[in-house]
Amino acid sequence: MKIIVNGKEKTVRAGSTLKTAIAGEPYVKGTPISVHLSEEKVVKETNDFEIKTDRGTMVMHLNGSPEADLWRNQVMANMSNGVNARWVTHNIAAFGSFPTDLPVDRGSYLYKMYDCFFSLGGFDNHTTYIMIARDNHTGSYGAGKALIGRITVGRHILNLLREGDHITSVRPMMSETSTENVVVTRDLTMKMEEGYMVDTNVSIDLDEASPESAEHVLVLSSTGTMKATEVTGSFVSCSEDLDVTIPVEDTKTRDAGAVAVRNEGLGTGRLYIYKDRRQLTPAINIAGQIATGRAILNNIQAGEDFTVTTNPARLLSVGMTQKAGSEFLESRGVKQVRTGDTSDDAIIVEQSPEHTMTALKAGEVETFGVPKDRVFRIKLSDKDPVSLQYFKKVTGLSHKPVGSIKVQFTFEGLPMVTFYGDEMRGKNLYPQDPFKKVKRGDIGLTNQARPHHGLIGIRLEDSKDFGPTGEEPYGTNIIGKFVDDLDRLMNGLQEEDVVYITEEEL
Repeated sequence: MKIIVNGKEKTVRAGSTLKTAIAGEPYVKGTPISVHLSEEKVVKETNDFEIKTDRGTMVMHLNGSPEADLWRNQVMANMSNGVNARWVTHNIAAFGSFPTDLPVDRGSYLYKMYDCFFSLGGFDNHTTYIMIARDNHTGSYGAGKALIGRITVGRHILNLLREGDHITSVRPMMSETSTENVVVTRDLTMKMEEGYMVDTNVSIDLDEASPESAEHVLVLSSTGTMKATEVTGSFVSCSEDLDVTIPVEDTKTRDAGAVAVRNEGLGTGRLYIYKDRRQLTPAINIAGQIATGRAILNNIQAGEDFTVTTNPARLLSVGMTQKAGSEFLESRGVKQVRTGDTSDDAIIVEQSPEHTMTALKAGEVETFGVPKDRVFRIKLSDKDPVSLQYFKKVTGLSHKPVGSIKVQFTFEGLPMVTFYGDEMRGKNLYPQDPFKKVKRGDIGLTNQARPHHGLIGIRLEDSKDFGPTGEEPYGTNIIGKFVDDLDRLMNGLQEEDVVYITEEEL
């Protein structure tokens, strides 16, 4: 049998499960999958009617009154056969006549501009007219107020109408809606049937006019998933990384399916995926558009992860060897220019430009390499999320596999080596429980209890009194450990040297 998976037709055996159907597709286990069982188009008549005249077309919206039902069921057919404007004054335009059974009511009533209502010529329901108010006024037209609706489109036609002009046709306007029978599931044992349409992920087409916002989307989805931190009737948002600086880029109307990133104000860096259309705001950049997977977003709950793919995929060679980076970049149509250690086995620690959309547009990137033994392994702790986030932001490990720190102070025989941090960000480093002892290789930060908050250090010998940055226990936050060869790190290390670090096996 044939099914559609992520927009591609697949042939699977009868009785196959969802697991079989999605084999080889982008999907992270445990995230939701949408299965479209069927779709029907429903066409129905609305309360809007198109009225064509010699002067142009108007649209009248019925109000649901008994008089409106009379017009729909009896009078419309007479008007469709052609009636003319019997008279046009400052206040009204009158079309007719035709017979009805409306009762006579000689009272006076207020009419607003564009109101549509019945009148009886000579207070006789055998000569009934449709009136359109051209101005606000009070009048006695013989049928009571008898409102049936209002002109909503083509109002300028009223100023053009003249006595004798014809209504040439009247027809109901139709609406077409799609009703989908969609199941969102994580059950991979679900049985497939002919014609099912499956989406395993939310696919995003990125906007090249917003390269930094697009890169933010790529970073947030770099694990293959994204977290729905907030869900409302209007949007799904991800607030996983608000410690960013985003410039003003492509700001325009946020249509349903738009992917956007806040560029200023409270929540800068928050990513939004819109379910409804929203007006332009200069504080939010358009980063892309949802291509597939809207049913997943419509059913996602706050706190849940969903699988994400992007077009284009991220173009980042950092962490690869120069040779592997060359092959990767070439596969994406981008030329590599090697700098630093240009040998095939050297590790790429910096790429310029780093942003995917900018690199693809340029068609060329510079990759800076260093010998593999100059990229050092560390292991970070998640016990203090604030300090962990600080360290990753300062080193670049928040968005790439190889980060860097610059030596601030080192001296032969010193029991520690320190590295520059970010003093402004360091103001938010709350003190942890004071350490009882630090060991050789421990990585720590100076917290806000001490003047040099944000400073980074590695301890070179055990101590019960001083941490990796030389501070006492209350001024130190321990965030991880240097698990590589410290002697190799310190051999010839000088102030202002850059040290490259990673948590990964290269």
